Amino acid sequence: MDPRHLENLSSIERAYWWHVAKRKLVLELLRRHAPPPGLLVEGGVGGGANSLAFRDLGYDVRGFDLMAEAVENCRSLGLGDVCVHDLQDPWPIEPAVARAVVLLDVIEHLSDPVRALRHGAGALRPDGAMVVTVPAFPALMGPWDQMLGHYRRYSRQLFKEQAREAGLRVIFLSHWNSFTLPAAVVIRTLERLAGGRRSAEFPPVSRPVNALLIQMARLERQLMSVVPVPAGLSLVGVLTHERQSQARLPSPKRPDRVGRATRLQRGTRPVLSGAERE
Repeated sequence: MDPRHLENLSSIERAYWWHVAKRKLVLELLRRHAPPPGLLVEGGVGGGANSLAFRDLGYDVRGFDLMAEAVENCRSLGLGDVCVHDLQDPWPIEPAVARAVVLLDVIEHLSDPVRALRHGAGALRPDGAMVVTVPAFPALMGPWDQMLGHYRRYSRQLFKEQAREAGLRVIFLSHWNSFTLPAAVVIRTLERLAGGRRSAEFPPVSRPVNALLIQMARLERQLMSVVPVPAGLSLVGVLTHERQSQARLPSPKRPDRVGRATRLQRGTRPVLSGAERE
């Protein structure tokens, strides 16, 4: 990440609508799939606002980031268990200790995202969950992504493929930020036609517009709690160990034929259902 982008991120991360919306979405998913207490590992701590929110929720937070400036910033906020580390290298953490692993708009910056996902899976407890967000729609790849250092944007299929290669199963997957998608399609198409490079800073919005967008994201989360959002600028997924996902599946019920035959042999008259009595 460009240090100038980190500076911009640190200054707006707590209040800017996109960051607020993503943070609230991730907090809801964590409460649902891997509630505290326990250790939460965040790969890519950014400006630190998310790590602070995870700590306030009740997790013990440990963080990694490739940028020394990001680590120093987090430590200045009181987040002591943060260190410089490349997520594609083996993580400096004991195996199977994390209740949750969080990778928020991180793996699109990596040349080998599967390796990072695999290391995150190794840190997860058997009952843990990983929350991952990524930019969506490969067709929208453009100057904005180049400025941010993105290797790719994601389709649902690519997201699932990389999770599977890392030994993880996707138990929840949805687009989000659907309400800005039409405008983004127009803007990014014009950018590609015009050529050139754009700033990596987030576009400024007025306070009323910022508040409106936060409320629109709240409505989107309400919809997402019922059904996945079919289209949006980003994807959010919850991943678990394959064996944990299989353990959640209910065992098929076997018909009580043996028990019924035994009762008949003993002369005990079975209780008939309404359909059988008819």
